[in-house]
Amino acid sequence: MAYDIIIKNGRFFDGSGGPSGVRHLGIRDGRVEAISESPLDEIGAKDVIDATDRWVMPGFLDNHTHYDAELLAAPGLTESVRHGVTTIVMGSCSLSTVCAAPKDCADLFSRVEALPREHVVAALEQHKTWQTPTEYVRFLEQHHMGPNVAMFLGHSDIRSKVMGLGRSVNERLRPTPEEMKQMEDLLEEALDVGFLGLSTMTNPWDKLDGERYRSSQLPSCYAGWGEYGRLHKILRKRRRILQSAPNITTKVNTVLFALTSAGLFFRRPLKVALITAADTKAYWFIWILATKLAGITNRLLRGNMKWQTVPMPFEVYADGMDLVVFEEFGAGEAALHLADELERNELLKDEAYRRWFRRDYESKFQPRVWHRDFYDAEIVDCPNPKVIGKTFGQVADEQSIHPVDAFLDLVVEHGRKLRWKTTIANHRPEILRKITAHSGVHIGFADSGAHVRNMAFYNFPLHFLRMAKEAQETGEKFMSLERAVWRLTGEQADWYNVDAGRLAVGRRADVTVVNPAGLNHELGDYHEEPVEMLGGMPRMVRRNDEAVSAVLINGRVAYREGAFADDYCAQGRWGRLLKAGVADSIDTPLAGGTEMPVKGKAAGAV
Repeated sequence: MAYDIIIKNGRFFDGSGGPSGVRHLGIRDGRVEAISESPLDEIGAKDVIDATDRWVMPGFLDNHTHYDAELLAAPGLTESVRHGVTTIVMGSCSLSTVCAAPKDCADLFSRVEALPREHVVAALEQHKTWQTPTEYVRFLEQHHMGPNVAMFLGHSDIRSKVMGLGRSVNERLRPTPEEMKQMEDLLEEALDVGFLGLSTMTNPWDKLDGERYRSSQLPSCYAGWGEYGRLHKILRKRRRILQSAPNITTKVNTVLFALTSAGLFFRRPLKVALITAADTKAYWFIWILATKLAGITNRLLRGNMKWQTVPMPFEVYADGMDLVVFEEFGAGEAALHLADELERNELLKDEAYRRWFRRDYESKFQPRVWHRDFYDAEIVDCPNPKVIGKTFGQVADEQSIHPVDAFLDLVVEHGRKLRWKTTIANHRPEILRKITAHSGVHIGFADSGAHVRNMAFYNFPLHFLRMAKEAQETGEKFMSLERAVWRLTGEQADWYNVDAGRLAVGRRADVTVVNPAGLNHELGDYHEEPVEMLGGMPRMVRRNDEAVSAVLINGRVAYREGAFADDYCAQGRWGRLLKAGVADSIDTPLAGGTEMPVKGKAAGAV
């Protein structure tokens, strides 16, 4: 039989971390039929992709996305797929669209993830016909998909469903025994139908949108550790995963997550994925504490804890005052509580408010993530061209005023037309290499689908490959290309226990063809792409279409040489719903996966 597709002459990486070499792939009926050192017979092949001077590898896995609403209205998820991602994980940070009503889901999602609420509501009201995990899975099994999808059940989702949104954000209330049992039953049901596990949230930044309970924290934040513990017990018993975020500002309860993961006293360890390990400007040492804690947990306490991190500078953009880091201190939180721009501007002009903001800005003792330095915040767009390219600090010096006043004056005058940027973490390349090489860290936390105007890191896998490629070219000790590919593919697929991340005969053909010549500084180039689902709002993206030559999903070419297939996501299903522990979404269990042996303290260096 002829092959449907042949990929020839490429340097082949199978996702296991084993040696690479020039190979030829034959694909038939969506699966890898042949991997050969010798050329394959091209007679009758429907398509031949010449991968000379290219790298052929498994499609990437994006372990932290917020595509839950976008998947409904624009299931191609093209910004991820064009960068080689063939599997995405949804339901992160306690947020999913499984159980709660559409408007409740929108209030949970839109402010936290910086998405226009009206469009989130519209997508959910149009498509949401389900109320249980089982019904949601049935919907996804019929819904068009671009990449493959795996998912967590969100704790805020089920808590608001069971308790009602109002009661779930009342700090004086705890779920009744009956309500706790309902949440446990919903989690058990979700695990039965293939969810990866549960996502929770303990970071108080994350607030509700809408008018009913605006600025309340997410429901998951109001749970006590006893409530978490009962749900953790189910995850531990079922060998599933807890994804969460510690209190990012104070960071103290990170220790509780480490103890939760620990497998002490004959207790089975619990897989825990946390956001995020980063080299922050606010605290130069925090990455050391994070990676040390993961090492202690996993080696001495018999745990299985992983931090998620992005392998690139953590640069954020803001339109006026709209930036999540302002949620970490009182003055910023008060401004973001006001959705009406005129009302907010009145607050920003008030001198008493400005004194409050200056105190928060200058405080040396408040815990923080943002380093709060307006001399390190550059204006990139503004109706007043004289300030473009300057920092707020420079503008303040020119006017002999405080940097906070310079910032607030410009916000009041120009509102969201004032666009600025700052880098809050991962600014030191040598430290970033140490973080991304650590065995307690997973490469990810892209936040794909969220933060349309300020941050999301869709092309993070390409940045990581660039790091490995440049280290190899300069002779720097970092990691081999084979190991870098494994970290983006097979390592994470095995840990999350989903059928992805490997290329072998008989397995699904999720393939990314990378052009190493395109792994250059242009990966950081800024672009804006209108998002139809969001009324044409421009999405901020990093993009270099020279880096990825082709992407195959289940053996079909979805993207090639800068363009998507004409029928991509228009005819039939491309991706599949990937269930935890199940091969190819049929009743065949996965082996469970093992971690690649680690040598040396760098846990990734070779």
